[in-house]
Amino acid sequence: MVAGQPDARRQEIVAPVLEYKKLSRIFSATGWHWLDIWVTNGRFHPEYVVGGVVTGRWAARGGGALQIPKFIRDAVRADPGRTLVVADAAQLEPRVLAILARDDALAQASRDRDLYESIAQQGQERGSELKERPHAKVALLGAMYGATQGAAGRFMPHLTRMFPRAVGYVEHAARVGERGEQVCTYLGRWSPLPEPEWFEIQRATETAAGERRATQAARTHGRFSRNFVVQGSAAEWALAWLGHIRQGLHRQGLDAHLVFFLHDEVMVHCAQEQAEQVKQVVLDAADQAVRTVFGRVPVEVPVATSVVTSYADAK
Repeated sequence: MVAGQPDARRQEIVAPVLEYKKLSRIFSATGWHWLDIWVTNGRFHPEYVVGGVVTGRWAARGGGALQIPKFIRDAVRADPGRTLVVADAAQLEPRVLAILARDDALAQASRDRDLYESIAQQGQERGSELKERPHAKVALLGAMYGATQGAAGRFMPHLTRMFPRAVGYVEHAARVGERGEQVCTYLGRWSPLPEPEWFEIQRATETAAGERRATQAARTHGRFSRNFVVQGSAAEWALAWLGHIRQGLHRQGLDAHLVFFLHDEVMVHCAQEQAEQVKQVVLDAADQAVRTVFGRVPVEVPVATSVVTSYADAK
């Protein structure tokens, strides 16, 4: 690019290149080769791996079943006379954290459909700097994923004052992980121990470089254990949700089938006239899953549902 070239001219050059890169990635991931391997008779046949992620989340072996780009979701369509019921659990992991930590203040915020907006409103009432939704989201996700720099670090003290039990819970999990010890999910699944090399790094602290390396390795494992307790427990809820949906559909004899699952989102393919019944099954299953995994707790997991003929229209 020539120095001093006008911005408009630069944009003319850069925009097509960026568009080409985006389309190239989509073509390589979901192009003709993908169609030949993973699509048969108009049906996508992914290979799900139950519990394939260490936290207990599902994984997919090839086909990108857990990474369907928004750009091609319009290709996912219901058959004639049928429809898609798409359901998404709202802000699942922060709500699970409220249950794990028994944080009454965070549980109170979770009763609203938009938990982040509720936190921002609480911040306004308390005169806290944590009074805007984007800031609440950044701070809470930062607490669960170990982000201590930038905006997340700036708002962490405010989040701690508002929800001390929730922040304390994930901080404790991080400290346990930094020591190379195990943490567990709500249902008692333990995190894996670090590899032997990790312990060797922790012992090799004779030099300043070795000490820095050990500190970095400890913090990395602490971030993993901090998230493991929350994500793993959320995965347990999601599996219970799936089970209750299957039971509900079968019990009512509905012409409906679960056809897609993405951590906290499900898709049911059903007869058009049964869409409302399917929606109710999905919503009831979410409440049942909370009771099955956590018992009776003062935390709700609201689920947004859409009845569409194209996945691209789901909200």
